[in-house]
Amino acid sequence: MSMHPSPDVGRLARATTDRDDAEPAPVYAGFMHVVVVDDEARMVDLIGRYLGEFDVTTTGCYDGPTGLEAARRPDVDAVVLDLMLPGMDGLEVCKQLRKEGNDVPVLMLTARGAAPERVTGLEAGADDYLVKPFALEELHARLKAIRRRREPDHGHRLVVGDVVLDPLEQRVWIADEEVTLPRREFAMLTSLMENPGRVVSRARLYDDVWDDEVDIRSNALDVHMSRLRARLQDSEQVTITTMRGVGYRLEQIRR
Repeated sequence: MSMHPSPDVGRLARATTDRDDAEPAPVYAGFMHVVVVDDEARMVDLIGRYLGEFDVTTTGCYDGPTGLEAARRPDVDAVVLDLMLPGMDGLEVCKQLRKEGNDVPVLMLTARGAAPERVTGLEAGADDYLVKPFALEELHARLKAIRRRREPDHGHRLVVGDVVLDPLEQRVWIADEEVTLPRREFAMLTSLMENPGRVVSRARLYDDVWDDEVDIRSNALDVHMSRLRARLQDSEQVTITTMRGVGYRLEQIRR
């Protein structure tokens, strides 16, 4: 593996520098983890640092077998995969993933601009390709586009930071781990996530969670809110703030 910067890496570095004075772009809606596989360590580092500006975490790999193993992890949302790799080239890595039934989105990188190389990559199962040298902004845009294409049926999900709630399937994920919430806490979290950053009054929560039930204990809301807060302790990006005498607000933590 070469440790010397290539012309591609130099151009990537300039792309990063050129955007220093630009307005910050919005982060991804929800947590995203990307595996970056390239035999140039500086390329992997540049991509990782750039995506980190958008709250995207990355795992860097420098050869085909290591990249294949990392791409198999269930928490991977996309793979940035160089074509020319030691041990196993990018085409073989992609083919093996598809052979195993793994449909993780793959963005193929190649220094070759010829159409046959691009076609070969797509036929191997890649979702998109990017020809070196490229701008980091384009890499970022293509990853977002892949994610939108690969998640067409999840528009009904509520996402705040690293908390995802699916009201149709009655499922919740916190920090990329699925958790089971009792009916009351699920209804409470739904109400809060439908109004992120806004105060949800106690009266509104009573209506959403208990509907027309009678004989509700005076401290029932506080008890269930305490339990919900305990479940959200695993989140690094979301917290519930008490607006004393008014209600509660679900907030995304900006680090």
